[in-house]
Amino acid sequence: MLKRFLADESGATAIEYGLIAALIGVAIVGGASATGTAISELWSGNESKISEVLNN
Repeated sequence: MLKRFLADESGATAIEYGLIAALIGVAIVGGASATGTAISELWSGNESKISEVLNN
């Protein structure tokens, strides 16, 4: 029984899948953050151009 318990690797597989899922989550958060910053800069530039046109 002890040999079978020590040879069982199903827990290790679950941990590996958990680590892969965590890395994918970190990549998604990083990508979303970068995209959000780029969109924010885009709209900020548009806002200043629109204000400039309306004030003239």
